[in-house]
Amino acid sequence: MYLDPDVSHAVKILIVGHFGVGKTTCIGSISEIEPLQTEEEITEASEGFDDLTGTPDKTKTTVAMDFGRLTLSDTLVLYLFGTPGQERFKEVWEGLSRGALGALVLVDPERLHESFPVLDRVESFGLTYAIGVNRFDGTTDYPLDEVREALNLSDETPIVNCDVRSQQSSAKALVTLVKHLMSILG
Repeated sequence: MYLDPDVSHAVKILIVGHFGVGKTTCIGSISEIEPLQTEEEITEASEGFDDLTGTPDKTKTTVAMDFGRLTLSDTLVLYLFGTPGQERFKEVWEGLSRGALGALVLVDPERLHESFPVLDRVESFGLTYAIGVNRFDGTTDYPLDEVREALNLSDETPIVNCDVRSQQSSAKALVTLVKHLMSILG
């Protein structure tokens, strides 16, 4: 699917979060093109590095990046770059953050403590961000104000519930980020 020649604004957006939070799934659910995914089987070599406690059924992991595209209007397209969630890939994050206008930070409300290093990294790169609270089957539905408080977010940081398996829900989270960016950048 080719990009419409009338598109005059292209924006690089990162989809970030800790290991196993749903970044690949998010890009796969929303991309209008076949997403590029660099997932590999989790092997014994990752023992001691990848904590599967919160995702015991996970068998693959992103080792470089995910990539997708979403056209928001006749003139605006988002290029979506999903980062690997493990600390050992932080150099990949640094490279992907160059030229990015903002980040959608996905969090798992059952594993919020894993989100702090992600938020630290996003802030250190100077990226504007919004939070997408990914809802997993069978987990507690925490109120957003409690998640905001637990993550110590400012009142200005947008936070929205999402189910990254749903195209509509993923789109809502990205639109929340884009509106936030537009309010800041004018």
